[in-house]
Amino acid sequence: MHTDIVEQIQKVMRESVESSEVTGVNLLVEKDDREIIYCQEGMADREENRRMSRDTIFRLYSQTKPVTGVAAMILMEQGCLDFCQPVSEFLPAFAHMKVARDGDLVEASRPILVHDLLRMTSGLVYPDDVTIPGKAADAVFQEVCGRLHTDDPVTTQELAERLADCPLLFEPGTSWVYGTSADVLGAVIEKVSGKKLSEFMENEIFKPLGMKDTAFWVPPEKRDRLAAAYETIANKDGSRTMVRYTGNNLGIRNDMAEEPGYEAGGAGLASTLDDYMKFARMLRNGGSLEGRQILRPETVKHFISGELMPLQQAAFENWIGLDGFSYANLMRVCRKPSRCGMLTKEGEYGWDGWLGMYFANYPNENMTFLMGTQKKDAGTFALTRKLRNIILSSL
Repeated sequence: MHTDIVEQIQKVMRESVESSEVTGVNLLVEKDDREIIYCQEGMADREENRRMSRDTIFRLYSQTKPVTGVAAMILMEQGCLDFCQPVSEFLPAFAHMKVARDGDLVEASRPILVHDLLRMTSGLVYPDDVTIPGKAADAVFQEVCGRLHTDDPVTTQELAERLADCPLLFEPGTSWVYGTSADVLGAVIEKVSGKKLSEFMENEIFKPLGMKDTAFWVPPEKRDRLAAAYETIANKDGSRTMVRYTGNNLGIRNDMAEEPGYEAGGAGLASTLDDYMKFARMLRNGGSLEGRQILRPETVKHFISGELMPLQQAAFENWIGLDGFSYANLMRVCRKPSRCGMLTKEGEYGWDGWLGMYFANYPNENMTFLMGTQKKDAGTFALTRKLRNIILSSL
């Protein structure tokens, strides 16, 4: 990248820190297996006076989902998992699901299939305080958070069983909603593989790729590299203040200090930009990295080229900011760049996280965009789009 492009990126990042949009941020871009940008700005931990750095560890939250998707693809490729199988074949608690309809609960007309989990078409939801399914899910996660710091934490299997008691928002396969599908898929992966989700991912993905800083917790010797999380508070004068966030969201320990009972396939991993780049590069390279094959090329093609059915797509398009995209295999996939509210390329895929982590692969350009920050309720936000636009406009 030209020096002026890097200077633009650094300026935008610095302004974001100075305006209290974020406390710290770093960015890593790779093209044609060559690093073209690394920039950092601000603090990883303001109170500890730790600056953002190349090896800062971040809570991925939903950027965990593509990793869980790859884990499922590995089992599919091995002939161990058929995506058209009912989830109840692995988790019997899902055998008789109920659907919330007009204030009543009715028997689901068909079972949740594994590919419903991969597409978020299962009807399983995240907590909310409006819908019957959302309130039921909220009660489950309140219990998970309540037991986090006890000797009896909720496990991955127990979480799935408790979610099976919650009604679905719609009949499986008939619509789309962002929810706990990836967490239930994590439990399915455990059942099929006979291993804990962390063990399966370590053996099949992290160790072969050399992802030494990626796990469901952060051990003591690495804790001084874990970024603090912050939330933005609006002041009466219109200014913003960043306040440290210490809560536990969706059953994930904010301190990441112990191996969790519940290993969240939808939200539980921590990692660094360099570690996640190895995962992204493996996908760009057709499933292999430096001689180590994680997936076969045909499996990768399937993984990155999914698309929702029309009825499902209509529900997905209610997600503001993802016009022009579809969704499958726990990732967004760009189908029509002309409809997007930001610069993109056809075939782009990836996902983001609740605390602002962001991942995008561009297969036709052989490029990866990774951004790290820890800002509550961020997902894809203004800073993400600004940095994307600078980079993509310069190609």
